[in-house]
Amino acid sequence: MPITVYFATNRVVSGDPTELSSYKDRIVSPTDPGQITFGTAFVSGADLTKDTVGEITSIQNISKGNFAANAIADLSSPGRNLLVFIHGFDNSFEDAITRAAFNQQWIADPKKPAGETTIVTFSWPSLGKLISPPLPWDDYFHDQTAASQSGAHLMNVFAQLQPIITDARKSGSRCFLLAHSMGNWALQAGVESWFSHGKAPSSLFDAAFLAAADERYDAFSIPFPGRLSGLKQLTQKICILYSREDEVLHTSKLINLGAQRLGQGGPKDIGNATAFPAAKYTMIDCSSFDDYDRDFESSHQYYRRSTAARDAIIAQM
Repeated sequence: MPITVYFATNRVVSGDPTELSSYKDRIVSPTDPGQITFGTAFVSGADLTKDTVGEITSIQNISKGNFAANAIADLSSPGRNLLVFIHGFDNSFEDAITRAAFNQQWIADPKKPAGETTIVTFSWPSLGKLISPPLPWDDYFHDQTAASQSGAHLMNVFAQLQPIITDARKSGSRCFLLAHSMGNWALQAGVESWFSHGKAPSSLFDAAFLAAADERYDAFSIPFPGRLSGLKQLTQKICILYSREDEVLHTSKLINLGAQRLGQGGPKDIGNATAFPAAKYTMIDCSSFDDYDRDFESSHQYYRRSTAARDAIIAQM
């Protein structure tokens, strides 16, 4: 049975929006939220046992500026929890959708029925390239810039989701946020944009999961509303998953001139209980998780590849 993925994207859409090839790696105008494309995709073939993310079989219900009316109705009364997913570096539009579907599958472990979720993904315009010659860092910096420039768009997506989440909670649903890798760079831009535009604090999320975050490790220490300093005003709990064995983030640190990443050892002053009270923050050290085949790329994907990491996330849900 196909997996339903609701999506919002600030990618330029050139051509038929129901065709996968129409979703480009360029960003729409940051001053016009009406250019954000919303829709519904259907994914088949996701297989947890083979680490297969599947393929998009159909894209429907396209609208601009907000979800279509039938999508809003479905999301407002989902009969399960909501999960908002922000992908990382090296993800094409297709990657973003299929990875979202894969995440929905492992969270919906039949042994843990409380993990059943309806998934919404925000796809910012990553090139979908790991690192390629002749200038190997150019692809990385393209993606980092695109993620940063997506802040106002992500803020608007959160604003459109706000009444949907409110309605969903009336029927007992909860809402979670999962940001992976450079998706946390986009997240900090969205959080900063939310408050710099004068929006009020709001419990959008029951918990926000920051996994393998390719974001500055001092992101929570920047004076409000800088970077992630305001995230605690948008979620009831923040869970940070990090690993000292994450080889991709070791490379990212070098590219960023030695600036430590949040996903390497957690945030700056991680042991400060005043800055990070246990009632609000959960730190999950995934360095020792070896229950999956770990290599350069997979060491950065432990949040979905490691059963121990997946169980830790579901436990917090």
